[in-house]
Order: sequence, then C-alpha cells, then structure tokens
Amino acid sequence: MSNSSTTSSSSSSSSHRWVYSYIKLQFYNRIRRFLRSKAGRKRYVSSSSDQLEDSRSINSTNDVNNCSNTVEVDVGNQAVESKAVVEAMKSEVGRESRHGGDDVAGLQRAVKRLHFGSWVEKEMAALEIGSLAKQDVKVRKLVAELGVIPVLVSMAASDVVSRRRAALAALLQLANGTYTNKALMVEAGILSNLPKNTNLLDEPTKHEFAELLLTLSSLANTPFPLASSEIVPFLIGILESGSTNVETMESCIGTLCNLSNILDNAGALVSNGVVDTLLKLSSTKELSEKVLGALGCLVVTLMGKKAMENSQMVPETLIEILTWEDNPKCQELSAYILMILAHQSSAQRQKMAKSGIVQVLLEVALLGSPLAQKRSLKLLQWFRDERQAKMGPHSGPQTAGRMAAIGSPENDRVTQEGKKMMKSLVKQSLHKNLEMITTRANADGESSKLKALVISTSSKSLPY
Repeated sequence: MSNSSTTSSSSSSSSHRWVYSYIKLQFYNRIRRFLRSKAGRKRYVSSSSDQLEDSRSINSTNDVNNCSNTVEVDVGNQAVESKAVVEAMKSEVGRESRHGGDDVAGLQRAVKRLHFGSWVEKEMAALEIGSLAKQDVKVRKLVAELGVIPVLVSMAASDVVSRRRAALAALLQLANGTYTNKALMVEAGILSNLPKNTNLLDEPTKHEFAELLLTLSSLANTPFPLASSEIVPFLIGILESGSTNVETMESCIGTLCNLSNILDNAGALVSNGVVDTLLKLSSTKELSEKVLGALGCLVVTLMGKKAMENSQMVPETLIEILTWEDNPKCQELSAYILMILAHQSSAQRQKMAKSGIVQVLLEVALLGSPLAQKRSLKLLQWFRDERQAKMGPHSGPQTAGRMAAIGSPENDRVTQEGKKMMKSLVKQSLHKNLEMITTRANADGESSKLKALVISTSSKSLPY
C-alpha cells in the first residue's frame, strides 16, 4: 500500500469509517444467511417460491459483495466508499417488495431501518418488528440475534412518547416465551433505564411498562440475576400514583408476587415500603387476592413479618377481609396471614382479640369455605388455650371462690349472650346452606317451607 494510504489509515476519522463499514458488512452477512435458510426451506414448497427466494439471495449476495469490495479498496478513498455504502443502504431500505405478505422481506426492511434509519423510520421499524414477532418464536429469536434488542431498549428510555411506546410494544412481543430474549433485555439495561418519575407517564405507557416487567419478573425463579432493587421503586410509584387502570395495577402486583417468591428479595421489597402499599390495596376486592398472595409470601420472612406486626393497619384490615363471605379465597389467604402473625406471639393475639377477631372467626368457622374453616378453628383453639393458660391451676378455697365467680350474675349474663350469638350464627349457617341447596335444586316453591322448618328446629339440630 502507498505511503499516503498508510498516513490516512493512521487517522482516527478513517479508522472510524472502516469500522463502520465493517459493521455493515457483518449485518449483510447475517441477512444473507437468514435468506439462504429461508430459501432452503421454501425450495420444497413450490418452484415459484424457490425462484423468488433465489432472486432475493442473489440480490443480497451482490449487496454483500459490493460492500466487501468497498471495504477492501484503498483506505485513502474511504470517505467516498462510506458514502457509497450509505447510498446503497438507502436504496435498499426504500425498495418495496412486490409481495407484501412476504415476512422475510418485511423483516429485512424493518431490521435495516431500525439500525440505520432516521428516528421516524426506527419507530415504524419497531412497530413492524413487533407485528412480525407475534407470528413465530423462531422469528423472535432471529430478530434478537440481529441485535435489535439493545436499540429497542435505548428507544424505550426516550422521552419521546411515540418512540418509547413503539419500542415497548416490540419488546413485549420479543419477550413472549423466550428466556434468552428476556435475559438480553436485562443485560441491555432495561431495568436501569426505567423512568424515575412515574407521575409524568401516561396510562398506556404505564400499562406497557407494567406488562413488560411482569414478563421479565419470571426470571426471578431462574439462576439469572434480576435486580429487584431497580424494579420495586418503579412499581411502587405506579401503585401509589392512583392509576385508574385495574390491569396495570394487577400487572404490578403480579410482578411483586413473582419477586416475593424469592426469599432473598424480601429485604429490597420491605425496605421500599411494599408491605404498607400492599396493605392499603388489600381492601380493594379486584386486587385483594393477588395482594394477599404477595403478603403471604412476605409474612414467612423475618423482615416481612416484623413489618406487618408494626403496621397500624394490622390486624384490622385482615379481620375486615375475613368478613367477605362472597370472596372465600381472600378469606383463606387472610386467615393464613393471621395464623402466621398469631403463631407464638401473645402480643399479636391480644391485638387481634381487642379488634374483635373471635366473633369473626366463629362466623368463618361456620360459614366459610372448608380451608377457611380449618384455619379459623386453629386460631380459635390458640385463643382458647391462651385463655385457659391465663386462668392457671387452682385448688382448695380458690376453687370455691372460682365457682362462686362463675355463678355470679355477671357471668350468667355473659353466658346468655354467648348462647344467643351461637344460635344466631347457627341459623345463618343453616340459612346459607339451605339457599345453596335450593338454588341447585331449583325448588323455589319449597324454599320458604324448608326455611321455616329449619328456623323452628335450628336450636335442636346441633348438640350445642
């Protein structure tokens, strides 16, 4: 090579142009391999399809050869060479396929535009990639191999709403059903690029971010590291921003559920105030089941249990949920959390007793689902055992005093009130069971007679 070529190659600008041309050469090589694989599969379908793919492979090969020849020319002419490469790419991007339904050509155009097009072309390419990615998992993996995920992640961090939403839509489709693509998104920095101020986001953007994080949170159950400390503040911001979209809230809570399944994430979740946020949302019936599921995972950890014990919303909020007769699943989850809190904790049992939990537990034990009844009876047994332990053993004259106290008018009044309450609960239980039976049997005409019969004999139907 001449001395002038050696001098120009040492300059930084010429080196940059050569590297840029080399990257484009690699890109065309990938496209050519993809087209060849497609042509090989379609060769067995029909001769016309074979001719179409062969022509595309030849055109792509010519493009690669032209690019290769351009890169290998004298370095002193690299300014002209780079311009020729750019012009060739522009002409290729603007070329419209005569067969609009050909996914191969559409994918080729979309990937080129995403890498080398203007911002408007990048947005259109992102939307097209998202549409093509819906069709096949193989297409999603191929697109990821062509290096589109880092570009889409950078677009998702943009302040331009249309650009960000186009990138999020494509990322959602690419993450569907592919562990590798999810890992690539995390490695590309999607979690560190989450918006810091969720109040500035519109509802559709919040929803798309929440869905994407829900999909990525499935990595929490894999060996792949997932930084929960980067996700939780964003989720808390959406949940506390007063979002009106229930689906967005459910996606955020679902992500917290996935993260709370890993005990090592408890510290990050509790330190970011997840417990108080979830307890506030637990009273919303549309969200309560998932919220209680996440709280149930956190309460078994030391930090999670301590946070719930120190919360002013516990146990009142959980006791209120126990009264939801129309939502047995929430009753079961609430009873489970109360069992964990009350286990080996006299202070928590005293707080629950002062909040009126005993009467609610009696109602659940009679009217609740089988699992809710079992858990309520267990709690009632703990309260009974604690009461007996407080009374302690007595002997001699103390027994007489105790018997005298039992026979006092005050204790008689309490006993009578307890009997009345039990009779009322028994009637409610029988009425509820009767309504279920009559509904299933469609015997509306006989229901009133059966109810009257049960009411008149309810106090004699049970041993107590």
